[in-house]
Amino acid sequence: MDFPSPKGFEYSVTKAGIKYRDRYDLALIYSKKPAQIAGVFTTNQIKAAPVKLCMRRIKGGIAHAVIANSGNANACTGKKGIEDADEITYKLAERLGIKKELVFPISTGVIGMPMPMERIIPSIEDLVKDLGKAEPLQVAQAIMTTDTFPKITSKQIEAGDRVITMLGLCKGAGMISPNMATMLSVILTDARIEGQLLKDALRIAIADSFNAITVDGDMSTNDTVLLLANAEAGNPKIERKSNLWKPFRDMLHETCLELAKMIVQDGEGATKFITINVTGAKTGSDAKRIARTVANSPLVKTAFYGEDPNWGRIIAAVGYSGVPIKEEKIEIYINGICLFEKGLPTMLEESLKESLKQKEIEILIKLNLGKSQAKIFTTDLSEEYIRINSAYRT
Repeated sequence: MDFPSPKGFEYSVTKAGIKYRDRYDLALIYSKKPAQIAGVFTTNQIKAAPVKLCMRRIKGGIAHAVIANSGNANACTGKKGIEDADEITYKLAERLGIKKELVFPISTGVIGMPMPMERIIPSIEDLVKDLGKAEPLQVAQAIMTTDTFPKITSKQIEAGDRVITMLGLCKGAGMISPNMATMLSVILTDARIEGQLLKDALRIAIADSFNAITVDGDMSTNDTVLLLANAEAGNPKIERKSNLWKPFRDMLHETCLELAKMIVQDGEGATKFITINVTGAKTGSDAKRIARTVANSPLVKTAFYGEDPNWGRIIAAVGYSGVPIKEEKIEIYINGICLFEKGLPTMLEESLKESLKQKEIEILIKLNLGKSQAKIFTTDLSEEYIRINSAYRT
């Protein structure tokens, strides 16, 4: 599949042997011109060294390059971890002839292991030498860990006689309960846009995309989403009153949502893609809290893995979510079949069993208390998830 790249961006990948031999694990994204940048980062109090560095540098609002690695998270590595991340960006900036403050490092992999600098630093030379020779798909492959497929999408909108292109790539399959972003994601566009609008657009887009997924309820130390815009499309500058503002927001939202859904589809050991829709809540935060509580329930997740129409686990999760509810008002539907209403079961479980064999499951929870709603995407929980994570470091 072809993924059009925004103008002015170049890519390279190399095999640094960070964790495994003979696989791409170090990638470079380079904007020929300085690009505006917006970002969101993990809300986990324990943040990886590259996250801390990115959070400092993003205040400048400008980026020239992103260097990404898999195999090592560079998290819980103390002062040395920060120094290593900084040195990687310094060496790359030196070779590219740019300021190190304009290089953003992102990492994913095992927590608590020192970065193998003796392998990474020499590999930077290869990244720079091969710049422009890689395709975006190879970058997506280079940041995979337990992912089973690379996650990438591309979109375009017309801007008069110009075309604005957006490319999104990400990684993630486990340790997914972001409450901000996902494991790693970089979104690139050649749009010319006001700096504050870029930040606003990203904040809006992640609300019901990256912020609306959970695989296992675990939040990473490295969650990062970076959005770069280098203005190479030559479109009239997108401002708040511009006719392009809404189309740009929509394109970004669609990009984020597609990537977020790919993460859920690739959830570690997952056999089901589950959509949980909560309606009739008093507030949006109430709806989201209930949806996320149901989505993260191991009992709910294992029931769907076993194709068991156990709606009792769903209503139990609604009850312990901490949101005030009224049992007699709640309705619960699975794949369109009502299983609970007016405080009583409908006894229709048998009619649901066949549809639970489907890959996609939809849960609808009607609270009938207000007009707010929320949607969360999640997976089931299988023995394979346990196998993958019990042997992750070995």
